Amino acid sequence: MTPASEHTEAVEALLHENRHFPPSAAFAAAATTDASIYAEASRDPEAWWAEQARTLAWERPFTTTLEWEVPFARWFADGTLNASVSCVDRHVAAGRGDKVALHWVGEPEGDRVDITYADLLVRISQAAHALTALGVRTGDRVAIYLPMIPEAVVAMLACARIGATHMVIFGGFAPDAIADRVLDADARFVVTADGGYRRGAAAALKPQVDDALRRCPEVAAVLVVRRTGQEVTWVEGRDHWWHELVEAQPERHEAEAFPAEHPLFIMYTSGTTARPKGIVHSTGGYLTQAATTHRIVFDIKADTDICWTSADVGWITGHSYVVYGPLSCGATVLMYEGAPNHPEPDRFWDIIDRHGVTIFYTAPTAIRAFMRWGDDYVKKHSLKSLRLLGSVGEPINPEAWMWYHTLIGKKRCPIVDTWWQTETGCIMVTPLPGITATTPGSCTLPFFGVVPKILDEQGHEVPRGGGGKLFLKNPWPSMLRTLWGDDERFKKQYWSELPGYYFAGDGARFDADGYLWVVGRIDDVLNVSGHRIGTAEVESALVSHPSVAEAAVVGRPDELKGQALVCFVTLKNNFTAAPELKEQLRAHVAKEIGSLARPDDVRFAAGLPKTRSGKIMRRILKEIAAGGIVKGDTTTLEDFNVVAALQAQEE
Repeated sequence: MTPASEHTEAVEALLHENRHFPPSAAFAAAATTDASIYAEASRDPEAWWAEQARTLAWERPFTTTLEWEVPFARWFADGTLNASVSCVDRHVAAGRGDKVALHWVGEPEGDRVDITYADLLVRISQAAHALTALGVRTGDRVAIYLPMIPEAVVAMLACARIGATHMVIFGGFAPDAIADRVLDADARFVVTADGGYRRGAAAALKPQVDDALRRCPEVAAVLVVRRTGQEVTWVEGRDHWWHELVEAQPERHEAEAFPAEHPLFIMYTSGTTARPKGIVHSTGGYLTQAATTHRIVFDIKADTDICWTSADVGWITGHSYVVYGPLSCGATVLMYEGAPNHPEPDRFWDIIDRHGVTIFYTAPTAIRAFMRWGDDYVKKHSLKSLRLLGSVGEPINPEAWMWYHTLIGKKRCPIVDTWWQTETGCIMVTPLPGITATTPGSCTLPFFGVVPKILDEQGHEVPRGGGGKLFLKNPWPSMLRTLWGDDERFKKQYWSELPGYYFAGDGARFDADGYLWVVGRIDDVLNVSGHRIGTAEVESALVSHPSVAEAAVVGRPDELKGQALVCFVTLKNNFTAAPELKEQLRAHVAKEIGSLARPDDVRFAAGLPKTRSGKIMRRILKEIAAGGIVKGDTTTLEDFNVVAALQAQEE
């Protein structure tokens, strides 16, 4: 057997799981939809999406569904609506104002607030009046730099209410990154807080904004939430306290309807040293897909479900499945401010039990951290309220999937392993609970109207079982409309790889059952001695070893091989780093994948560099592996001490 065929067979064995988990009869019987929806939606996807769009509150109903001139799409373009009305007003008008919209949990224990839909409408109305009083007008951009507090949701929906385009900046960004985004969007207004809580300490936010705005003299007003009580510097005439200005406003506000293609928000991608990319999302198309995917993918029972998506609203997952998706469905959202391991590593499980969370949606990196902290923290809690689990952010390795299924879901909760991106706006590939048999590690089947294609370097479709680049063929409602102020960059970035196709940037394959396996970013496929090796494949092999909690694999320049495989490994609590274990792990990867994938170097790490949303920053690991100095944007790092510890090993 050649090394290449050995590699191919081993990867097939690793990624094409033999374990299948059909939905239970009880869950399927109570599900909000059934398998007939596939046939219904596939007959005429545009008509099906139009039907979903009509579940929103339209001021002027649309008469056109899709206008498509590659790469620019317009959905429901002649209709008008207001996102805030669809998310809040209509539920209050329908007599559901007393229903809890937000269960908010602060990091300090005992710090919590329940906000009904009626309460939320009052807060949004007052904030809308306040923004108008500060000079915000339709079409203006408003930067929001807040911790995970209710005011973040209120500010977003207040902007939507008056037609201002909000731009939420993740609360971990440093001043230069804030300034870059404010300048690129020409935002003249900022909403921030004195600080927020993280791992037991008050982290300052207002000073970050003050530093950033030294480069942004055009900013006219800053609205500041008092969260921690920290002392802050003040610019008279520019800075305003939320509690003084907002809470003095009238409690009723008449919302204005805007065209469906009106920009609802801009979301900047992070981690780049180039000019940031401002992803533009519309109102009507985005809200339609956010509401529809939330309702169907999470099998929402709005009267009883309590939905917890653990992402920050500074990321797209927070936008779509903390705010717009759940609220447009009239569901109850749980929102948590702090870290998953404060004061103890069972904080998430305690919150689930205390608040009766029924749907939990989190990232594989978080799941692997929970695994590393140990099963005992989970076993202290019943988790009996949970009925559905989800995974988002990156491919989940089968071992983490099984742990999630067994320890958290108690083998009774379906897992929706979802693939989508900031650019796609909403979920694109996913199992449907009660319908789809799941396989650990696969995101399974495309959502309705989504047409993924696996193509080779020449643009030819790859047969099932073969790997290639992931493209999307047809437009979908929540797709990005452009990059803010740069249509040419939008076309070049996403549509130039193969004319007429959106390039997702991921490597993927379909298995024999037609299930999709996303194996990682194309730039995470390494060329080792002429063989293409996906880093996700090696990471899955490492995590399948009983000692490994988490792994990240990167390439290092090598004169002989082209690229050498460097593995950063975090061990489970009951294992100790040792040279013997390092050799065991190298041999284990070779056994699982083939000798060509044997790591050149295995480095034990107490932690891996991650953003606060839980994504591993592999760019930093590449720089460390190459013996270089970490450079570029590190403002999203959860803990820079992790990087310092890894660099110290190099010295």
